[in-house]
Amino acid sequence: QGNMAFTGKYEFEGDENYDDFVKKIGLPSDKIEMGRNCKIVTEVVQNGNDFTWTQHFPGGHTTTNTFTIGKEADMETMGGKKFKATVKMEDGKIVADFPNYHHTAELCGGKLVEISTTSGVVYKRTSKRIA
Repeated sequence: QGNMAFTGKYEFEGDENYDDFVKKIGLPSDKIEMGRNCKIVTEVVQNGNDFTWTQHFPGGHTTTNTFTIGKEADMETMGGKKFKATVKMEDGKIVADFPNYHHTAELCGGKLVEISTTSGVVYKRTSKRIA
């Protein structure tokens, strides 16, 4: 596996179903506004099965999740909740079950495509590689 495929920096390019999704997962309205069309930069460092996944939000806030494929790790959600999850790799996609949504991340044509699903709402976020 250790092809370092995910390593890079990606800048938010567009999303689908943001409002429906964040309401379903119960994000407070101030967080919803902050995240809308937010130029989040996602920085990924992959070393074999070990990942450091950092999201840089405008204004200096960052969220970092460090995990190893197949091992339980302490993670943090979009809304700042802490939880434990075992991240898997399936068909080149990173797959994780968050407390109230299912999340996948994959590279498609040099773009980072993240899909979160909850109660029938599919939120898709696309980021372009910038480094």
